[in-house]
Amino acid sequence: MHFDLLVRNGTLFSPQEPRVGDIGIRGDKITAIGDLSGATANETLDAEHLIVLPGLIDTQVHFREPGLEHKEDLESGTRSALVGGVTSILEMPNTNPTTTTQLTLEDKLSRAAGRAWCHYGFFVGATTDNVEHLPELEMLPGTPGIKIFMGSSTGPLLVGQDDELRQVLLAGRKRCPIHAEDEPRNRERKALISSEAHAREHPFLRDAESARLATERILRLSHETGRPVHILHVSTALESPMIAKAKREGLGTTAEVTPQHLFFTAPDCYDRLGSLAQMNPPIRSSEHRDGLWQALSEGVFDVFGSDHAPHTLAEKSQPYPASPSGMPGVQTMLSVLLTFASQGRIGIETIVRMACEAPALIYGIHGKGRIEVGFDADLTLVDAKRSRVFERSMVQSKCGWSPYEGETLTGWVEHVVLNGRVAVREGQLAGSPTGRMLDFT
Repeated sequence: MHFDLLVRNGTLFSPQEPRVGDIGIRGDKITAIGDLSGATANETLDAEHLIVLPGLIDTQVHFREPGLEHKEDLESGTRSALVGGVTSILEMPNTNPTTTTQLTLEDKLSRAAGRAWCHYGFFVGATTDNVEHLPELEMLPGTPGIKIFMGSSTGPLLVGQDDELRQVLLAGRKRCPIHAEDEPRNRERKALISSEAHAREHPFLRDAESARLATERILRLSHETGRPVHILHVSTALESPMIAKAKREGLGTTAEVTPQHLFFTAPDCYDRLGSLAQMNPPIRSSEHRDGLWQALSEGVFDVFGSDHAPHTLAEKSQPYPASPSGMPGVQTMLSVLLTFASQGRIGIETIVRMACEAPALIYGIHGKGRIEVGFDADLTLVDAKRSRVFERSMVQSKCGWSPYEGETLTGWVEHVVLNGRVAVREGQLAGSPTGRMLDFT
């Protein structure tokens, strides 16, 4: 047997139990798995002592193009993703202009072509103005579906009232990802800010009740309309029981948790990082973080997502609350998850299920998420035992900083295979951008 690329002697995860083996690749497809010791190849990648994962899929990133390219663009964002072992991303619609029409979706797809280092798809944002077009928009090439902002957005992307949400949910059938914060409560609580405001007030002003109220509302409307929803970046111990109940009732509910909500706690992170720790929904107390870990152990969450949302240091240095919410995370997501695994808090199998397999299943991404014959040859090879301090000089994002600076992370990306070719070698980019539009058929 002869292959274009042969990955030898790696510990393969997905879809069966982990086992040591080889992966034979022809073109951009996996064509053989097992003991391929007698095979030849144009190129061989030695994976001995490395773990081989399906290429990760990050289902929530904000790459800021068009309109906000000083923070990030599609080239720098996808570069950050690929170096971090993420081979596919789903990008959110809150750019300028917002992605709410066929023309703005096609503009993003055009911008990504030839510049994206990893594969890509772009959500279309629901508004009160495009409701009648949503059934057609969600089926367009290049989009996984419709994103709903119940809070933490302005202008046309904010769909906060029950009657508006009901109309959106009735206009289509694909699962809708939801930013679940209660906008009326958030607005009311702005008046409670202190005279000497600090970012540590963020989880008080955007409190856990805001998240609970919004999640309760959208699950009720999901039950009423029969439209499945995906609750993004769950941040409280209050939401998990409701999500678990919705799952038992067969609503098709799925949910995401971010590495940063599992890693950081208030007030410590705000005391150390100030507004660099500011995001929506907020990093909360250890009580809520413990609740998220408990829910994770109980299988409440389906997906890990980074919610990569970069801003410049100059923007972040503005006095709170003028400082914008959001932090970069796509590059560090896998290393943080592997660090949790090194601590015995999760298994590698959980990372594969929640960052590879489930994202592909939830959004119907063709050919992704598994190491299996016939699937696309997108692979992430990691040294799960290697420990390094993450430093600012390592940051690929245009924003130029990370909340994990100074943290010792255990588990680092060594190589990435994209479309059957080595795209990251020994942690460094190799070649040129070859990302493609994802197929959601």
